[in-house]
Amino acid sequence: MHIAEGYLPPVHAAAWGVASAPFVVHGVRALTREVKANPESTLLLGASGAFTFVLSALKIPSVTGSCSHPTGTGLGAILFRPPVMAVLGTITLLFQALLLAHGGLTTLGANVFSMAIVGPWTGFGTYWLLRRSNVPLMVSVFFGAFVADISTYCVTSVQLALAFPDPGSGVLGALAKFGGIFAVTQLPLAVSEGLLTVLVMRLLTQSSKGDLTRLGVLLPSRKKNENAEASA
Repeated sequence: MHIAEGYLPPVHAAAWGVASAPFVVHGVRALTREVKANPESTLLLGASGAFTFVLSALKIPSVTGSCSHPTGTGLGAILFRPPVMAVLGTITLLFQALLLAHGGLTTLGANVFSMAIVGPWTGFGTYWLLRRSNVPLMVSVFFGAFVADISTYCVTSVQLALAFPDPGSGVLGALAKFGGIFAVTQLPLAVSEGLLTVLVMRLLTQSSKGDLTRLGVLLPSRKKNENAEASA
């Protein structure tokens, strides 16, 4: 997913940075409010950031100038909502660019837009819709994490297609090419990430019931049923 340093044309890199900036600024405000209102959230926030950092550092070669890996953003989006994940994801991508040469500073805006913004929003939206439809908690968590992962790569494919359209078939042809290459590795990775996120959430429902209830993952009025789902 991480587009490599210097791979995008300067205009594209700048445009994605401008598009990402408002979401990150809004996320900083949301994160500040969360920490001030609930200082006990810092441990779970740190765990969500670490989960994203570790999973998204496990890169597999894929499209030239990019790579495949889990994203880890679905868990944090479900727990703390997408604006907070825009900040945690940006910090993750910044440290990976500086310390691991994974991604880059010039492509940070593009990578933030795909992994830290679109992924969390689509993943949380999927989770929210499923929960409102009375789908069991862990099934909703699985599809939330799965969609967060896949949507991130869809956006990366669009970003690469816009920057490098196919000489014959244009942007659509390039989009099909980049998306097809990503799909080979990313579909099984997204399934694996969904299953891993379910495992982590099951552990959290046993060790952090109070935090999950406060965050709205376990609703007080349905706590008994939720716990039954978690242990099913």
